[in-house]
Amino acid sequence: AWMAAAIALTLFTSAFLAEIGRGCVESIPHGQWEASGSLAMSRLEQLRHVILPQALRIAVAPTVGFSVQVVKGTAVTSIIGFTELTKTGGMLANATFEPFLIYGLVAVGYFVLCYPLSLSARYLERRLHAPA
Repeated sequence: AWMAAAIALTLFTSAFLAEIGRGCVESIPHGQWEASGSLAMSRLEQLRHVILPQALRIAVAPTVGFSVQVVKGTAVTSIIGFTELTKTGGMLANATFEPFLIYGLVAVGYFVLCYPLSLSARYLERRLHAPA
């Protein structure tokens, strides 16, 4: 179950992150490519010095947002028998008959996992002066 969950989440996450990256690079105006080309930069130099720094600033918010979604989406792995936070909470709630307490603790657990990601996104956006 560990290997199947790891492979599935890796493939799912890498496909979405690649699409986020592609979209961010394509969102850079074509004039930026032309301007860097007029400076006799090679395609690799254009990407490295002009396009990717701008795309990185744009990519911060969707990347962190997707990362939080992936953390919460690990509950889907319970389908293949992988016991994660939500499934464990359900088993404990059924055993103790205290669903409000157990699911409250599960919510706190997800908050503890996701809130630092949101804080790091805010820090990166401010540091890179990314548009909100």
